[in-house]
Amino acid sequence: MSNPVFFVPAGTLDGLGVGSVATVTGPEGRHAATVRRLAAGEPVDLVDGRGTRARGAVERAEGDVLAVVLDAVEREPRPPYRLVLVQALAKGDRDELAAEAATELGVDVVVPWQAERSIVRWKGERGAKSLAKWRSLVAAAAKQSRRAWVPDVDEASDGAALAERIGRAALAIVLHEDATEPLGALLDTFAARQTPHDGEVLFVVGPEGGISPAEIDRFTSAGARLALLAPHVLRSSTAGPAALAIAGDRLGRWPARTAS
Repeated sequence: MSNPVFFVPAGTLDGLGVGSVATVTGPEGRHAATVRRLAAGEPVDLVDGRGTRARGAVERAEGDVLAVVLDAVEREPRPPYRLVLVQALAKGDRDELAAEAATELGVDVVVPWQAERSIVRWKGERGAKSLAKWRSLVAAAAKQSRRAWVPDVDEASDGAALAERIGRAALAIVLHEDATEPLGALLDTFAARQTPHDGEVLFVVGPEGGISPAEIDRFTSAGARLALLAPHVLRSSTAGPAALAIAGDRLGRWPARTAS
């Protein structure tokens, strides 16, 4: 079983090595001491959300302070491609569920998308609060899944900005029920022809009412490919995570399968 994870501010673990003592304070320290009730000697991981993971054992946990004696400090490199979920704003909490599940499945960036047919609208103070909520949900999901990297949640994008991003991507895929090319086959072809680099692989998921024909034209003109995810229609809350699960396997993000 993997160790519980606690976040520390960026830079906290810089320069520390085996035998060093790292101190976690504030809400994370309080959670360790008063909620988890960690005892001396229990193993924990500290991560900074930017790829640094420190493993160690609790020296002291009391009040709002967690002190950890480090056994190892590791830097987890970014994967060869940045997986980006472009999630259309949706009613209820379906878009938030998608962002959370995508984080558990390894997404690197989440982009809220104000699609033409999105019922929900992010404007002014409501937009700022909604963005902050998404970022909080994604951070919590990263902690729960014990990731060293916390995905970025970008500012909400409109169709024009998204088309520009599609044009810069290594691969941009619009998940669409009328597509004929299976997602797995498209990813296999991409992986076979490309040398891994730091480009983005985008997955665009529409709202409940679907992606408009004008948006499809704009995105495909910018270089996006249409892909079929499943033989039946998935909800906006499940399409993105399902695509990321396939990408994790086909692009080598998940452990390789072994013969039994």
